[in-house]
Formats: sequence, C-alpha cells, structure tokens
Amino acid sequence: MGLRWGKKRPVSEENMAAVRHTSLIAGSYGRLLFCALILLSQPALASDWREPETQLAEEIVHVNGPGVISLEINNRSSISAAAVEEIRRALVSLLASRGVRVWLADQATSDVKIFFSENLENYVWVAEIRQGSGDLRVVLVSSPRSRPTPTGGNLTPLRIEVSALISQPSPILDAAIVEGRPQRLIVLGRTVVALYEFRQGRWAVFETLPIHTTNPLPRDLRGRIILRRDHLFDAYLPGLTCRSTASTALSITCLPGDEAWPIETADTGVSAFFSRTQNFFTGALVPGIGKQTTAPAFYCAARIPQPNYTLWLFTGVEGEINILDGVNHEVMRGVGWGSDIAGTRASCRSDRQVLVTSPASEGADSLEAYGLSNGTPVPLSQKLSLSGPVTALWTAQNGDSVTAVYRNLQTGDYEAVQLKLACSQ
Repeated sequence: MGLRWGKKRPVSEENMAAVRHTSLIAGSYGRLLFCALILLSQPALASDWREPETQLAEEIVHVNGPGVISLEINNRSSISAAAVEEIRRALVSLLASRGVRVWLADQATSDVKIFFSENLENYVWVAEIRQGSGDLRVVLVSSPRSRPTPTGGNLTPLRIEVSALISQPSPILDAAIVEGRPQRLIVLGRTVVALYEFRQGRWAVFETLPIHTTNPLPRDLRGRIILRRDHLFDAYLPGLTCRSTASTALSITCLPGDEAWPIETADTGVSAFFSRTQNFFTGALVPGIGKQTTAPAFYCAARIPQPNYTLWLFTGVEGEINILDGVNHEVMRGVGWGSDIAGTRASCRSDRQVLVTSPASEGADSLEAYGLSNGTPVPLSQKLSLSGPVTALWTAQNGDSVTAVYRNLQTGDYEAVQLKLACSQ
C-alpha cells in the first residue's frame, strides 16, 4: 500500500556511488585481491563484444603472464548461450596470440574462472585468476548495455481481470484457493483461519480454526497462507507459525518462533525472516539468492526470471526498489511504485510480470502490471483503481494469479480479490 513507506533519508552522490560500487564488487568479492578495474569509456553494441574481449584477455595476460591455464565461464547475464560460446572462442584465440594456452585443469599452471553478469547499466565480466597455490587475483571489465526500445510482443497490452472472493468487517491477511470439487478457500484473519467452500455460486464458510498465541501480535499485522503437499496449509504471522493437520478432522497447531516465511511461493525455494514488531521483512534470506544472503529490509518481493538467471525485486523500507540477481545489487528510485508488489504471469505470454501498487486518490490505491526490458520497468496495462488502500498483495501458489486485499473506504469492509493478467484483444 502506498502509505507503508518509512521516512526517506537524503543520500549524497558520493555515498550513492559507494553503495553502487560496494553492492557490485564488495558484496561478492570483498575478500579477494583486486589487481585491476577497467571501465570501458566508449559505448558498445550488445552484439559486438570485441572491445571487452580484447581488454579482458589483455588483463588476464598482464596478471598471469604466458603459460597454460584452465578456463571456466559462468554466465549469469542475459547474454545468450550461443553468444557466450562465441566469446569463449574469441578469448581463447586472443589469449593464444599473447602466449597463454587454454588446456585441461590438471595440466594447467593457473586456473581462470570468468563470470558474466549485468546490472541496469552495464554488462560486467569478472575473471578470477589463481596461479598454483597463490592468492586469488581478480580483474573486471564492464561494457555499457544497449537500450533498445521494446517493440512487438514485448509490449503486448495486458488487462487486469478481477474476481471477487469474500468481504468482511474484520481484517483479511491473506487468502488461498484450494482447487478441487468443490473449490475451497482458506482465509487468514487476526484470530482465526476460516475455511470456505464454493457452492451455488458463492463462498460459504464451513469451518473456523482459532489461532492461539500467548504473545501479543503487532497492531499493523501481516500474515501469509502457504499451501502444502503433505498437509493443507501453513499460516505465518509475526513470531508465530501455525500448521494444519494432515487428517480429515482438520485442526491447527500454532508455535511461537522466528521461522522464515516463503517469499512469493513455496516453490521458489527462497524464504525471509519477518520482524516480530514491525510490518516488514528484516532482509535476511534463506538460503539466499545465489551468493546474496541478505537484502535491505523490505515489504514485498517479486521474482522475474531471465534467460540465464533470475531477478528479484524488493520494495525497500526507504522507498527504493532493490534488484538482486545472485551477484549484483542495483537500486531504483523514483519509479512511483507503492510498497506492495507481487510476481505473476499472463497466460498469453512466456515472460513474467509484476503487479505493483501506487497511490490513486483520496487514500485509495491502484494496481498496474509491469514487465522488465533490459532491467528497465515497462508498463503493460492500464491502472486498475480500487475503492481503498491495499493491505495485502501476495502471489498465489500456482504463480499465475495474485491475491489482493484492500479496505473499502465506502463500507469499511476488507475485500479479498483474485487478480489475473490477460492479453487485451
């Protein structure tokens, strides 16, 4: 919801530059010895790698000298597999012309590992060089990314389809649809988990499971329902986890503790710790995203898979959007998004989108679909205006829809709806 941001602190340009440099380099290679840092000053086309190839080869030779090396390339960028293979062949040729032969690891005197990654502005190539049992040395080359304007299928307009679930005076923290005959709906509230069945065109409650806790819950409460395969669901609240039984006679057991909440869906394999006293995630990730085990404290997260890696977007408590890819950390500011985002996917598209909130008017919020083109947010739908502020926005278990909860300013009730993206005709 748009009102969830904390107070922003001014950040100097010098500090911002340090943050960018540290997030890119120190976060992943802070314990390594850097012998060179080369930034290409002239723009290059994304399909023409001759300049970075030449400079990286020259730096490897400068550090290693002539000899026999092993070469391993790890691609965590949007560069295609075919292009990576072409770059490898070019590097091998360039190294050979300078007296460095690429051969098997057990016959090499040095091991060279190259990592291809990228941030919002540049492709970043890092070479780790170890000679025998000596220290690890690192060289880095960056090349500006081209910024083509998205066209064609990348700009297929989308519409947000809304299906009403339930409305009630008490807060709704999350809701999850269980497919079957009949369909069931699990609704997480402050004090109960309510189970509904869809019969005769409407949702009707058939069971309520009270939530028992000896610890007071925060006033600005958030919670999450996660469907499970071996039992029906887990419910997450600050400092409290509730699990349903696997038997037909359904009940729940709630235990205090700081168990990490799955972010987006359980299938993504990434969880985060939620603060007991605040309404945001602390930033500690389990097991992490690649080499990154922490993010700045955040409200919501969304996953945007790319061809060779996955981007994660986090709405930070200072109003920024943090982007992690397992190696790099970028910060977007001034995009106009609210603090609630959720990843989803339109059935008519192969890529993944994100639904974001933004303030509309007089305390109400709106929702809009975005995609990413070269790391840049691209609006894909018209804004959907709601009748109040969003209080919860979660990706559904199947990843193809989003559950949104907002408080209707006219009635005061909490409205839970299911949102899906479809291609406009």
